[in-house]
Amino acid sequence: MGLAKRIIPCLDVKDGETVKGINFVQLRSAGDPVELGKAYSEAGADELVFLDITASFEGRKTFTEMVTKVAQQLNIPFTVGGGINELADVERMLYAGADKVSINSAALRNPHLIEEVANRFGSQVCVVAIDARLDADGWHCYLKGGRERTERGLFEWAHEVQERGAGEILFTSMNHDGVKNGYANEALAQLADNLDIPIIASGGAGKKEHFRDVFQQGHADAALAASVFHFGEIPIPELKQYLTQEGINVRL
Repeated sequence: MGLAKRIIPCLDVKDGETVKGINFVQLRSAGDPVELGKAYSEAGADELVFLDITASFEGRKTFTEMVTKVAQQLNIPFTVGGGINELADVERMLYAGADKVSINSAALRNPHLIEEVANRFGSQVCVVAIDARLDADGWHCYLKGGRERTERGLFEWAHEVQERGAGEILFTSMNHDGVKNGYANEALAQLADNLDIPIIASGGAGKKEHFRDVFQQGHADAALAASVFHFGEIPIPELKQYLTQEGINVRL
């Protein structure tokens, strides 16, 4: 069966509350991060991701106090991202209760940061998030929460991220984010089939079948979603039962 596939709710946090948007804009409130984190931990989520979505853009540090409050409610691995630019930020997040950190804009600006984090804390702590969009000239990586295009291509950057020591890649397709039409399975499969580290799929979950497809067609190791969980559209226990029936190995 191989390793169990992971189901990961994501809390996008802005000004202390969980929000959810479409294609990275049109944000609406989705509740209290501490309460949601606790509920997901109890519902059988395999991990939790907490992203301070405006930290990079506003150049401020992740809301450490909130991280601590969420971490105290969890008994599952906890990844924190947003505004992590140097080793001191990583240390602060781990001290606050995170198990892993997710770096995105900072890694694109300073790729050596990946090596620094991996060497200091271990590869398992270093998750590199890649926000990419399929433009007319191919897949390109974006900075600052999807606000700024770079000339880095998705696949060559993902390869470099692995070579520099990242433990996982969290790939969000900006084209698919919040649209609920399914994940970017073609791009995901290309990543998964050409890299040795786990790929977490993000952007596009709208129904249970999309999770099945991201594992079967996208070859993802984990599927991350937000609004379908936050607004009660797909309960996690129900999703896991469905995936088991479809022959996908998940932890029940």
